[in-house]
Amino acid sequence: MFSSPTSSRTLATTTLKGAGLIDSDTRMRDATADKPGGRKGASKIRTHRTRPIDAYKEPHGPTRASMLAARTQPGGASDILTIRGASTVGRLRRNAVTAAVAGVAPSKAHAAPVKAVEVWKDFVNRRWNPESRFLNLESMMDDPEIQKHNLLPPGAPASSVREASVLFKLASHLRPAVQTLSLANNNISSGQLLSTLAHYLPKLANLSLQNNNLKVWRDIDFISGRKGKLEHLRELILLGNPLRELEIQNGKGDKYKSDMARRFTSLIMLDQEAIATIAFDAPGPSSTSVTEKRATATTFPYEMRPPFITGVEDSVVSNFLVRFFPLFDDQRAALLDAYHPSATFSFSCNTAIPSRARIQGLHVSKDMPNQRKLDWGLWLNNGSRNLNRMGGGVDKVVNSLHLGSEEAIRAMSTLPKTKHDVSGSPEKFCIDAWPVGQGENLKLFISLHGQFIEEPSQGIRSFDRAFVLAPAPPGSRAKLNGWDVMVLSDQWSVRAYSTHDAWHPGPMRVQAGDAMPTQQSTGSIPSSSSLIPASARAQLEQTISTFSETQRNLIVQICERTGLNAKYAVDCLQNNAWVFDRAIANFEQVKGALSRDAFM
Repeated sequence: MFSSPTSSRTLATTTLKGAGLIDSDTRMRDATADKPGGRKGASKIRTHRTRPIDAYKEPHGPTRASMLAARTQPGGASDILTIRGASTVGRLRRNAVTAAVAGVAPSKAHAAPVKAVEVWKDFVNRRWNPESRFLNLESMMDDPEIQKHNLLPPGAPASSVREASVLFKLASHLRPAVQTLSLANNNISSGQLLSTLAHYLPKLANLSLQNNNLKVWRDIDFISGRKGKLEHLRELILLGNPLRELEIQNGKGDKYKSDMARRFTSLIMLDQEAIATIAFDAPGPSSTSVTEKRATATTFPYEMRPPFITGVEDSVVSNFLVRFFPLFDDQRAALLDAYHPSATFSFSCNTAIPSRARIQGLHVSKDMPNQRKLDWGLWLNNGSRNLNRMGGGVDKVVNSLHLGSEEAIRAMSTLPKTKHDVSGSPEKFCIDAWPVGQGENLKLFISLHGQFIEEPSQGIRSFDRAFVLAPAPPGSRAKLNGWDVMVLSDQWSVRAYSTHDAWHPGPMRVQAGDAMPTQQSTGSIPSSSSLIPASARAQLEQTISTFSETQRNLIVQICERTGLNAKYAVDCLQNNAWVFDRAIANFEQVKGALSRDAFM
């Protein structure tokens, strides 16, 4: 007959007491008592492999490795018993009796484990050459010590940024400071593994990533672009990476070099070849025998100037745009009268993300989540006229140019709805306008840059738009419906979003980075106007406050160029139709007759 559970438990207890595995006063408990029916509790298997992150923790308490060592260390009151939890209660595990029970020497498995950080530290020291300040971290997966301790170097399957951070932190403690680092032949496939490199080695001058598996530009952005990245890098090697090899195979070698130089402003060697740097220093005397260090330019030699409108009243341009865009956004059919019967309209899409926008991460930013909802298909499938990428022969090129006002409005109506905040955020738009042609054929050209919100995604796109306008003839449909001008040509280029900082007046950076100083707010004298005496600034600011931004800039320029005070500068411009060159020429003619009161 089957024995009862009580007799089975008694037999097991007697057997273990005889073997000396439990004390005589210890009772066996059913390991499944908490689970009626004999079901076992949930398994909680945990690995005891030392984690690289333990190297960062302060020794406030025992680590997982030290606790494991304490449980397996021979000696002490519990020398004979090393079954985890057997001194109290618990399940007996097979093969849990240590070598001490068998009376043999402790096995290697019960020696105190070596901390992973110590192995990494020894590895870094072995690969360090202080004379040349070169740290060789090539082919780390092939290192015998790394394999012996089952560590995961960057690039190994299942490795993470934590292992890379440990290596880079240890490298930051080397003296003299690391100048050259090679991470070649490590199968690194994600730039995220390099995300802490600049933090620990910000002064790194030479870096080799040869024969890895970096595929996209975003991998490079982890070590370039924004403030705090490798700003002192002079040499970079990316030979053998898919990113570089595909660019070369596709005939984009020059663009590849240009994009790299844009990301690393101090770079002078790329893939073991010298690259051209942008510098505007005048060449030194040919007789000198000393090579002068020439600083790399950070700004272009000319500053960005404010928008300009010349040869036409500001009101003509502003009235047209303020009326045009609300109708374009909400009621495009109502624009039919604003277009000449033989007007032309076309639009094109540039889907490439601008380099600066990519470096700034604008299209993946958490602050702009709607950017990921944008869909270029809504534009490309409705007749985009990008001649650089258009296929389908001559017919497609011709059909994408819409002739006549009705065709133009019909083409616009198929495109996604937009929202242009021309009145609410004028700083996000740049307007230039000037007359073209002569006599009766005089036309007005308007160049407009800005941004709009695309509905319903609420994502933001940038755009460029060029209008050719003509005066609306008396009795025309345009004139009868209140339009002073009508559209002869409308070319619209839609592109991926990039900030409006591009046209802010002031210095222009060669690279993305720290913000450049900008001019003072509307209604004040630009900060670059150092030629205006402090005593005259207050009067000038008060005088120009009632004028438009374009007129304010012209007044300040006249004051700087001629020395006229604000009142006379305004008179000079008004008498010359606000044309700068005419005002200067007029001043040169009459300056001898002006009294001292006309000047600052």
